[in-house]
Amino acid sequence: MGRKKKGDPVSGWVCLDKPYDFGSTQAVGKVRWLFNAQKAGHAGTLDPLATGVLPIALGEATKTVPFMMEADKAYRFTIEWGRSTATLDREGETTGTSDVRPTVAQVEAALPAFVGEIEQVPPAYSAIKVDGERAYDLARAGETVELKSRKVMVHSARVSAAPDADHVEIEVECGKGTYVRAIVRDLAAALGAEAHVSALRRTRVGPFGEDRAISLENLEDMSHKAALPEVLLPVETALDDIPALAVTAEDAFRLAQGRPIVLVPRQVETLKARLAGGSRLVSAMEGDRLVALAEMRAGKLNPVRVFLQA
Repeated sequence: MGRKKKGDPVSGWVCLDKPYDFGSTQAVGKVRWLFNAQKAGHAGTLDPLATGVLPIALGEATKTVPFMMEADKAYRFTIEWGRSTATLDREGETTGTSDVRPTVAQVEAALPAFVGEIEQVPPAYSAIKVDGERAYDLARAGETVELKSRKVMVHSARVSAAPDADHVEIEVECGKGTYVRAIVRDLAAALGAEAHVSALRRTRVGPFGEDRAISLENLEDMSHKAALPEVLLPVETALDDIPALAVTAEDAFRLAQGRPIVLVPRQVETLKARLAGGSRLVSAMEGDRLVALAEMRAGKLNPVRVFLQA
């Protein structure tokens, strides 16, 4: 007989508004503790010095984390001109200073070069592994870290504010693996300036936006009122881009057992019209309950991930 899991079988997503100077792993632990959940994970690390959207998966939602890791993201950040740092943020050691203060017009003229599929060298202080070690650990140990450039996708970039000559605020929408700090480093170089990120906020991860985000303070307050279930988003929230198919109770039972179900021609044609980019993944729904993620092949749905009923 297996050991009983500690905690409650809570499943769903929490769209956390992560506070400043708080690690992602620390945030996951806090949310898991508040919900007394058996399992928890997050969809994309957010630097401790950044604030904003950190989707946290509980229970069965952890099975959908890989899909969220591929999601597009949006950021709002402030560039402070005049000083570059080793970490490319305000906490790092100064590596260069300059009196150059690019104008808003100059920044706007330079930004298009950073939109589209671009080559980007990740910051030395990043979580990328080099010979099995995290780059930031090597950098902190004083070692020279040389990371290879890689292609990333930046969908848009625009100046959103310019409070004074020393600062400019930019909003970016981008694909996975894009580093805002690297954009600032390269933008400053293109403008002949020194700069670092003085403030960074993630405003969206896939379907999780600021409008759904809740602070740790509010979560703690709701836990005292036994109101936490009100903020829990459905497991399938992370699968907004995957077409859903309503299945019968009998088909749901088969899928839950890991067995395929046969689709009628009308279902096949409907799904083909909705599937994009060569994807074959479908969310099988019994009513409002996610039963399985399944792959459509040869007129059948073959379960890939099965979700337990709460």
